[in-house]
Amino acid sequence: MHEWTYEALMQELTKPADTKTLLIVLDGLGGLPVPELNGKTELEAAQKPNLDELAKRSMLGLSEPVFPGIAPGSSAGHFALFGYDPLRYYVGRGVLEALGIGFPLQEGDVAIRANFATIRYEGDQPIVVDRRAGRPPTEETKRLCAKLRDAISEVDGVRVLIEPVKEHRFVVVLRGEGLGDGVRDTDPQGTEQPPLSPVPDPDTPENRRTAEVAAKLVGRIAEVLRDEPKANFALLRGFAKRPNWVSFRDLYKLNPCCIAVYPMYRGLAQLVGMTVLNFEGDTIADEIAALRRAWNDYDFFFVHIKATDSRGEDGDFQGKIAVIEEFDRHLPDILALQPDVLAITGDHSTPARYRAHSWHPVPLLVHSRWVIPDPTVDGFGERACAKGTLGKIPAKFLMSLLLAHAGRLERYQA
Repeated sequence: MHEWTYEALMQELTKPADTKTLLIVLDGLGGLPVPELNGKTELEAAQKPNLDELAKRSMLGLSEPVFPGIAPGSSAGHFALFGYDPLRYYVGRGVLEALGIGFPLQEGDVAIRANFATIRYEGDQPIVVDRRAGRPPTEETKRLCAKLRDAISEVDGVRVLIEPVKEHRFVVVLRGEGLGDGVRDTDPQGTEQPPLSPVPDPDTPENRRTAEVAAKLVGRIAEVLRDEPKANFALLRGFAKRPNWVSFRDLYKLNPCCIAVYPMYRGLAQLVGMTVLNFEGDTIADEIAALRRAWNDYDFFFVHIKATDSRGEDGDFQGKIAVIEEFDRHLPDILALQPDVLAITGDHSTPARYRAHSWHPVPLLVHSRWVIPDPTVDGFGERACAKGTLGKIPAKFLMSLLLAHAGRLERYQA
């Protein structure tokens, strides 16, 4: 008896078709009721006539990024949406950040995502005051990275490569012999506590070597940045080497592209084999303009919008509402392209009340000529989606659903 895996089933059943599919990810879309919004979520409170009208002609549901109770990171949430089970496919964020800025990773490189941070000292003990150093502009991060590059080129015979990413984020790449990527983050994920030590996990000689180099590197960075008023420290996350996975193209027989501003999301799209488009600007309007220009050249489009998540993490529910409303104003331009299948969702929920990624399921809208609209739907929101005809589905099955709506799946068995 043949035992199918999801990947084998998709490769067996997918077929080419003259259809275009558009997946729009409003990062951190889901929210929680906000007392100041009369008990509505940010999505429910937003003035979004175009989304609400589209919801009446679509199928609604909720997407579960991992499984109930698990708050996913951004990479896990996106890999699930792409059909890569986040419990089986994992890569540290360092690789995603490095790929996202076009860094040429070599075999054996260990890539690390780093945050500039603000600390104060209690004696010799650093205490984290701001994990993002006040979100400095990217130009400031470029200056800081140049300062570090001038002062640090190697640690214990391991070459250290430092590149700016965006705002407070930068990439560190360790290049040398005998390095492992099993090292825990130094970011304590909170303030008023000391940074963590890089700990090998599991404890192997290769991981110990990387952890020892990382510990010395953190100390060197602190020395170089000690006189900076805000960005006087660095927190390290996502130690990783680049994996080799089955590509999105081979899995689904699609010609996919990615339109995203933030490097990490460009990196994760590149990792699964999407073409990452370059374009000027960083607004939603700039992304839609890039989508329009590329429309004739691809058949699957992943568009990522970041600010919904950023505003949620900042606890800024009015700011999150403003981003949703801005997207809504551009929705007619998206619909004018006449995608055969359109999905609008998030990679996870980031309620402004919670100020972090949460475990709550994510609103999901799917529109095509084959949907069964729910006549009781009056708009696009968490509670409307909870009652929608799609029900609650694991995010890792969204792609097979979109392929079916796009006429790209053969029938299973006779």
